[in-house]
Amino acid sequence: MSERAKLTGLGFVVGILSGLLGVGGGIFLVPIMVTYFNITQHIAQATSMAIVIPTALVSSAIYGFHGNIDVLLALNLILGSICGASLGARVMKRIPAIRLKQLFGVLLMLVGLRMVLA
Repeated sequence: MSERAKLTGLGFVVGILSGLLGVGGGIFLVPIMVTYFNITQHIAQATSMAIVIPTALVSSAIYGFHGNIDVLLALNLILGSICGASLGARVMKRIPAIRLKQLFGVLLMLVGLRMVLA
């Protein structure tokens, strides 16, 4: 199977999980891109963010069609997220790849633990 076919298949599976679980996909994509496709941590994280845009637009449209979006809540979160993402992207470039991997792993563990215990 070609690399392109593998990546397309990965995108398909991650798209299903993103739409189903309401996640951006980075929790799946970043570790897979780094581990199995030998993509650097910085590129994997940035690529994952680029993938969020079309994935979020499609799933948001479908969620909205079903009346599952609180628009005022979303607008407030969007405002803060845009500002935070701008700062985060700038800071990310200054952090060594190994430290990014560690931070990403700790974040995944904390989120997973919180979800299991809540």
